Amino acid sequence: MKYSNNCRLFPFITRPGNLLVALAAGLLIAVTGCETTPKNTPYANHDEPVAVDPSSQVLREGDAVRIAFPGAPNLNTVQQVRRDGRITLPLVGEFKAAGLTSPEMEKELLKLYGPQLQTKEVSVSIEASAFPIYVTGAVLRPGKILLDRPITALEAIMEAGGFDQNRANMKAVTVIRNENGTTRNYVIDLKKIMDGVETEQFSLQPQDIIVVKERFQWF
Repeated sequence: MKYSNNCRLFPFITRPGNLLVALAAGLLIAVTGCETTPKNTPYANHDEPVAVDPSSQVLREGDAVRIAFPGAPNLNTVQQVRRDGRITLPLVGEFKAAGLTSPEMEKELLKLYGPQLQTKEVSVSIEASAFPIYVTGAVLRPGKILLDRPITALEAIMEAGGFDQNRANMKAVTVIRNENGTTRNYVIDLKKIMDGVETEQFSLQPQDIIVVKERFQWF
């Protein structure tokens, strides 16, 4: 007897004794086929990122802040927070902005400008934000780097002049990070990335400290 293609795949169905089994299997497939397979979502295996409220962001060195007075536009200004944490304002002079959020700064400015304003209103917004990264150890230009964009550990070291090739241990670069009041150390092998063995980069966060240790040397 010749079988069709489907019968070749399931020859037992052609046997009378297995007809009942085939019917039961078909019923099972029909029932289970009605179940909906969950679709993958971008955050299926990860926590969904939480949106950061701009009003909760604390001003720091390097941030550019826009100050607007709806009732006195001649006082409007855009200032960058200096290394001492201060800005210079019309009619007021020096003002310490670092450490304040936008709403906190608005309250302080209303106290200072209040007697001179007919419309008791002031608006403070962050135009651009900079954050510091510190690089130390066996690099050519150790120190603080101010950044206005996300950066990886390798990029930060390049900003610091690159590795001191005679001393740097690229296999054990340490990133020191403060997480919720706790200091954590991450040891990364940047030599593998430099050699193309690995492609996954280590992204930095504000205030991270990168320590490029020296290779052990025999004297």
